[in-house]
Amino acid sequence: MTGNDQYKPFGVYVSRPVADALATAAYEEAGVVDLAAYFDPDATTIPAGDPGAEMTADLLEAVVANFAGLYDAADFESARRIEPDGFELVHLAARPETIASARERFQAAATIQETDLRTVQTAIFAAWLSEDGQSRP
Repeated sequence: MTGNDQYKPFGVYVSRPVADALATAAYEEAGVVDLAAYFDPDATTIPAGDPGAEMTADLLEAVVANFAGLYDAADFESARRIEPDGFELVHLAARPETIASARERFQAAATIQETDLRTVQTAIFAAWLSEDGQSRP
């Protein structure tokens, strides 16, 4: 199996409503019953062809590709008001280069917004879900 045939796990912290919306999208698009338990966070690779991996890889690729627009649409103030225990770790699968790009963009946004990654990740994924017609934070 070549590197292009594999994904890596990527964890994001998002609010509970965003985590629920991501889980709903994973169920509706890929039949993933429990996104929270679907990927082993300790796995070094996830094979391509897995429907949940394909779905979350496509999702993260879309977020990276549209990051500037999502950043502009993101409601960072709303995400800042979430209590510290109001975030959940959600594991996605993606190509290593997509993960690297996502990390760079999330970190840059956190620096610009002078906030933490969970706030940025929640705001960006909520904006993606809103554009996709799925949810609002």
